[in-house]
Amino acid sequence: MDWNDYDAALFDLDGVITPTADVHMRAWAQMFGEFLLNRGVTQPYVDADYFTYVDGKPRYDGVRSFLESRGIELPEGKPTDEPTAETVAGLGNRKNAVFEQILETEGVEAYPGSVKLVQALVGRGVKVAIVSSSRNAPAVLRAAEMIDYFPVIVDGRVAAERYLAGKPAPDTFLDAARQLDVPKERAVVLEDALSGVAAGHAGDFGLVIGVNRGVGADALLKNGADIVVDDLEELL
Repeated sequence: MDWNDYDAALFDLDGVITPTADVHMRAWAQMFGEFLLNRGVTQPYVDADYFTYVDGKPRYDGVRSFLESRGIELPEGKPTDEPTAETVAGLGNRKNAVFEQILETEGVEAYPGSVKLVQALVGRGVKVAIVSSSRNAPAVLRAAEMIDYFPVIVDGRVAAERYLAGKPAPDTFLDAARQLDVPKERAVVLEDALSGVAAGHAGDFGLVIGVNRGVGADALLKNGADIVVDDLEELL
């Protein structure tokens, strides 16, 4: 690809800039595993459930989607629900507590190839933003020492405050492009989640790049990626 054709790069965070997708997977698995066990549900939570129902979606949407797959109904609750609450919001908050504990004890480092690409783009004047469904984006970026590169961060908290629909809707990416003052046709979306590439495709951005961190190149292409790479350094 030729970066001269584009003025902005809109990065997902987890699985694109940092390997926190692995942390999220572990947190979801622990939370849902314990939840299903306590309810006596025999069909266990498996890694495929993460990619099918949770990956890339706002936290409560992920909870709701997975529960529907198991035929489980819970009250919606409120974002202020305690992690112990048996509500959609409570389970989402319970997962977040597990995630924060893992992040605090183990930390996180950005992918070296992603750091190289971001530095190169900033150096040549390409505007960059983070577009993440996670509400932990600033904390993760600070832990990875990457936050100073991104003047615009549209995360789960920002989306909620601005009533922006989450991925696979394109609204959060479109908001980031507007904040950067770049037409969507001149912006590149970089995503590792199926819902994320679908959002980029739905938003009719200039280019949608799928980053294959395990979901599979064919699936990324089928859901809206124009090209797929295994590491962002390939884009230099």
